[in-house]
Amino acid sequence: MLPVITEDLSARVFSEVFEDMPAWRRSMIHYIKDENPEINTAIIEIKNKTDLDPNAIALGAYLTYLLLEKADMEQEPFEEDE
Repeated sequence: MLPVITEDLSARVFSEVFEDMPAWRRSMIHYIKDENPEINTAIIEIKNKTDLDPNAIALGAYLTYLLLEKADMEQEPFEEDE
């Protein structure tokens, strides 16, 4: 089951991302290459095979990955109590 992404988490991540979006996107490229190369490959494939803005596609994918990762980290302690 996917973790729940709260409004508070979204607000925190969005403020981080939109502070300097190009720099954030570059850092996420390197992070995901190391953390999960398969996801990085999928993002690149989507970017290359779409007629939409490839940078917007990548930004959305990286943002979604980070939101899910952070939500999972925040909810992990609660799952251990069950």
